[in-house]
Amino acid sequence: MGKYTRGCCGWLIVALIAALVATAAMFAIMKRKPGGRHIKPLPVPGPPGAIDSKYGDALGVALQFFQVQKAGKLENNQIPWRGDSALTDGKEAGLDLSKGMYDAGDHMKFTFPMAFTATVLSWSVLEYGDQMSAAKQLDPALDALKWITDFLIAAHPSDNVLYIQVGDPDLDHNCWERPETMTEKRPLTQINKKSPGSDVAAEAAAAMAAASMVFKSRDTTYSDVLLQHAQKLFTFADTYRGLSSESYPKLQDFYNSTSYVDELLWAASWLYHATGDQTYLSYVTVQNGKTYADWGRPTWFSWDDKNPGTQVLLSRLNFFGSKQISNAENEGLKSYRDTAEAVICGLIPDSPQATASRTGGGLVWISGWNSLQHATNAAFLAVVYSDYMLSTRTAAVQCSGKYYSPTDIRNFAASQANYILGDNPMKLSYLVGYGSSYPQQVHHRGASIPADAKTGCKGFQYLHSPDPNPNVAMGALVGGPFQNDTFVDSRDNAVQTESSTYNSGTLVGLLSGLVTTSSVIGIRVRLSGVRLLQDAGTERARTADGTAAVLVPVLVVKPFSILWSPPQGASHVYDDYLRPFLAAHEADIAADATASHLQAAVALGRPCLSRRVSSQLLAATSRPAGAEQAQ
Repeated sequence: MGKYTRGCCGWLIVALIAALVATAAMFAIMKRKPGGRHIKPLPVPGPPGAIDSKYGDALGVALQFFQVQKAGKLENNQIPWRGDSALTDGKEAGLDLSKGMYDAGDHMKFTFPMAFTATVLSWSVLEYGDQMSAAKQLDPALDALKWITDFLIAAHPSDNVLYIQVGDPDLDHNCWERPETMTEKRPLTQINKKSPGSDVAAEAAAAMAAASMVFKSRDTTYSDVLLQHAQKLFTFADTYRGLSSESYPKLQDFYNSTSYVDELLWAASWLYHATGDQTYLSYVTVQNGKTYADWGRPTWFSWDDKNPGTQVLLSRLNFFGSKQISNAENEGLKSYRDTAEAVICGLIPDSPQATASRTGGGLVWISGWNSLQHATNAAFLAVVYSDYMLSTRTAAVQCSGKYYSPTDIRNFAASQANYILGDNPMKLSYLVGYGSSYPQQVHHRGASIPADAKTGCKGFQYLHSPDPNPNVAMGALVGGPFQNDTFVDSRDNAVQTESSTYNSGTLVGLLSGLVTTSSVIGIRVRLSGVRLLQDAGTERARTADGTAAVLVPVLVVKPFSILWSPPQGASHVYDDYLRPFLAAHEADIAADATASHLQAAVALGRPCLSRRVSSQLLAATSRPAGAEQAQ
């Protein structure tokens, strides 16, 4: 009994010493920290908390746009001015391509941006499905996703064939009519071995791989079908390389992809997540990372450039870690994460690396069609990255010497959402149907024409009408303001008033990431912010960016035989006591650290002391009569 009690008390002493070491480490870190900036202790994402009604309402509105854009035979139609359309799409090839979604304000189906919409919508559900469910918006998101993936399955009738376009842009744009009454020819365009399109094929592979994870627990058979298509499409894209816009130069006027290697990396990343097959991870890290990933060069996430999305997605692996990942693969993942942090540093307004591409009102802004896409895409990546940080208790990213917490990053994301929802110089919501003031002349054929009008192909009087649209395109995210924050609400001003499905995909993810508060559920097990290094008789606790190292002598733990070998014993002390606090070293919590570790010591010591008291009582009650007097 004495031996057991001495072991327990040894643990108590270890915990008390760890508390003192942690306190010293905290003070040392805070003293060394550049700038001396104080950040509050970090919460940890948990089960969805209270619904933020602003973002919840906006999410419900945004998801309706997918219903507005549906083609085919509608099911449970909630949009009164919409009906069945494009029922014969694909018939000339013996296929049913009636589903899917119209690209924007016209009636074209472009597989490239449609697949991108499905990929980011899947990502949104995978990260924020619980939040969507709490806001009662998960079912509409799943419905929209499946409407697209049904189309993608039908558009991939054989291993090396993918239909990438339904309709003729010239014929379509020469008409202004409702989709329910269109009669012009809708020819099909396919990529194949002789006319490759690695960009589109790989994006479709990414979409179906991501969606397979969404549906895995809901419909195993459907999930398996999606994954099979995804793997075959990736092989097709990687084997028969080429740009779709080079195979079909006419595409350059609409979706002119500038590269396909970013889609190959994006697709392989999603396939690794969906399958766990190490060959996909090796593909994006060891084999092709240095060549294709543009490490160290942050860019803008869009339907054309998937690199920033891949960087954030693969950061997930670096944050949470895996025993199956090799050192070489981990080096590649670190390069992806470093570049993702460079992307984040470019977004935070007061960062030394901040982009100057903003409006006066603070909106991230890039010139061109649908300028709001860049704000929504950037903000979506920011909110996802901030949640990865919170989940692993990573205290900050470093941007040229300045530190930014997950809260700072999340605040940037919220600022972009708030601008879109009306907190802007125009006091205008750019999300149609949200708030009391939003665009009335959205550049959208179906919304601009009364449901009972007989226009034929030439209904252009409705395009040029000064009147508001008779039908509200609920959830449409319009192109957005100019860089001076101005906006001209005119149907003829398509650059600012047209909407697209790919804008809505990342907007749904952004709003889902903001829609609830998260419960603080304590420190999670997987902490990548601090790693343990053996170095000449010391344990070195190092922050994620390698700065502000603190040396902790091994002699603190060596005298206790219960600590086994140095790596195991030191790791135990770090994992249970020091590591969680060092991971959040940016916070000014030196005093709290001491209190927390003392509490841990008390919790650890209580059963030891209890056992000791109990054993003494037991010994006293079991002594023979007269033993006490004998003593």
